[in-house]
Amino acid sequence: MDNRIEEKKSPGAAFEELVGIMRRLRGEGGCPWDAEQTLESLRRYILEEANELTEAIGEGDPRGIGEECGDLLLQVVFAAQIASESGLFDIEDVCRIICGKLVRRHPHVFGDVTVRGSSDVSRNWERIKAEERRGRNDDSSAMAGIPRGLPALLRALRIGERAAKKGFDWEFGDAESVRGKVLEELGEFREEVERNSPDAMREEFGDLLFALVNMSRHLGIDPECALQEANAKFASRFRVMESLASGKGMQMEDMPLDGLESLWQSAKKIEMDKCSAKPEGGN
Repeated sequence: MDNRIEEKKSPGAAFEELVGIMRRLRGEGGCPWDAEQTLESLRRYILEEANELTEAIGEGDPRGIGEECGDLLLQVVFAAQIASESGLFDIEDVCRIICGKLVRRHPHVFGDVTVRGSSDVSRNWERIKAEERRGRNDDSSAMAGIPRGLPALLRALRIGERAAKKGFDWEFGDAESVRGKVLEELGEFREEVERNSPDAMREEFGDLLFALVNMSRHLGIDPECALQEANAKFASRFRVMESLASGKGMQMEDMPLDGLESLWQSAKKIEMDKCSAKPEGGN
């Protein structure tokens, strides 16, 4: 057994090692699978690794978070290596561009701009981004640069935030006014349900979701995280239901709805009892 303690590398040396490994994997005598990848083929892996990192963060697992950070970083290095082989850009360009962007967008740290809090920082950030887009003759709309590939709830949140920075919003924290909008959209959705108009129902349902996202923004709730937590809670309780049904020798699909509701309530109680039984600060 090798008891030697590996000397901890500097961040720069560790990054150089990763870049070198990726270069070798793509080079002659390297890995056939890595050599076959393209920027297009990496898209799915980039999304998967980003999702796995957010999941690890949600689980609060430091070791898992560190590992998933590495997996996502690998995808960035991988993409830069592929691009460098075609003369598009390399990892040095990637680092130079992001360093320049960070310095430019933090004039309160690297310049003489004074801010009173994070809201000022956010407004400055969006203003500088807009100036950069105008300098490149890009789309200068406040809606520009919001990725279409974002999960719908997160994209709705970003759209609402951008509109708010232009002043098109309820007074911040005015949850009651936003609640009125939610109820208005709910009423319009119910009307279309009664009319049984599929296209109109879909449109009004989207409007209702968008209004709910705006309400979450005013309440300081991340809608994507909230729905992910609700998904996890439902899936966990459903597993308990399955276990309870199996313990009674029953198949859920053969049970009446009131019997399933009884299982659901039992599952909720079991989970709540487990939570209340955990000691504070316990594992």
